Amino acid sequence: MKKLITSVLLSVAVVFSVCAQVPKFITVKGKEIIGVDNKPFLMRGTNLGNWLVPEGYMFKFKSVNSQRLINEALTELVGPEEMKLFWRKFQDTYVTEADIQFLKASGMNSIRIPFNYKLFTYEDYMGQNNPNRGFELLDRVIGWCKKANLYVMLDMHCAPGGQTGDNIDDGNGYPFLFTSAASRKLTADIWRKIANHYKNETIIMGYDLLNEPIAHYFKVDELNPHLEPTFKQITAAVRSVDKNHIVFIGGAQWDSNFKPFGKPFDSKSVYTFHKYWTEPVQKVIQDYVDFRDKYNVPIYVGETGENTDEWVRDFRILCEKNRIGWHYWPYKKLDNLKGITSFNVPDGYDEIIAYTEKPRASFEEIRKAAPADREKIKKALYGFLENSKFANCIPNKGYIEALGLKVPGK
Repeated sequence: MKKLITSVLLSVAVVFSVCAQVPKFITVKGKEIIGVDNKPFLMRGTNLGNWLVPEGYMFKFKSVNSQRLINEALTELVGPEEMKLFWRKFQDTYVTEADIQFLKASGMNSIRIPFNYKLFTYEDYMGQNNPNRGFELLDRVIGWCKKANLYVMLDMHCAPGGQTGDNIDDGNGYPFLFTSAASRKLTADIWRKIANHYKNETIIMGYDLLNEPIAHYFKVDELNPHLEPTFKQITAAVRSVDKNHIVFIGGAQWDSNFKPFGKPFDSKSVYTFHKYWTEPVQKVIQDYVDFRDKYNVPIYVGETGENTDEWVRDFRILCEKNRIGWHYWPYKKLDNLKGITSFNVPDGYDEIIAYTEKPRASFEEIRKAAPADREKIKKALYGFLENSKFANCIPNKGYIEALGLKVPGK
């Protein structure tokens, strides 16, 4: 009997030991996102915009508004080799461990990281064609986040073929993803590769599969029916290797329209919407709340902000009153009070802006538009990098406090 009792106790101990070693992931239950403590987890954080998906307006450019166009214009100014060096330094400078520590110390519990699919292919992007560059960059920042206990959401901001049809997907001006089986397969394959790489990483909350699909400029009645099947295809690829993480499903027309969706098709899914420049009142979010109630599924706002401190505060309070987590946009932006932090315009930078606004449709126009002093332009570009370093960034105290957060050390 003594041996039997000992054997049973040992078996129980082994079971408890195994259970204790099972990693805990953020998950979902009914209408709530559930933290590793088994309590509801309300996301409160920001987006690392512009880092892996440069946007023209973040550089104070107008018509030159996607990475492809930014790269083209700046290459005309300083040459291809200099631009390769610039983009490499940009990726190593714009977001560092000091930035992550600051965000955690402010009171945030999570961040959303936009990326371009090209970081996982041999296609040229930001000066490289290294299919492992995405993992090199993300592994680094995820390591910093793990040390800080700051949760991470990975957001495919730019998908093969283009899922939006505007500058934010860095594509060709139309959401070709939804008319191309090859692009959809590539999207699913890349997500499978990403999910397989991170399937056991507990600091990752999940995957925002397609940012802001199908802009309103197009025949949305023809394109919208393709949205949910595309999400199902991508989700199936993720689930073939990773059953641990949440998949985030974004609405049509800039993540605003849930009407193309039926009953949730994945047991660990959250439906995400974006909301800018509306009144911070209940009727603006009621359709999403109704969707949540109808299908008993969590919702969350992946992007919002870029507004006055008062609006930021009121919309944040509205979301939290409705148990909706948020990631405000953006964390860091040149000469900007409508975000978490700002940094100063470098000397000589106005000449770069001026160049991007001149006609450049022919080589003759490029020659006429080009500044005489290219060294001055190069100095201004590297001044942008220097000013964007965390040590030189300026916290926007009013904006941060409107989010219910604090400026660390103050």
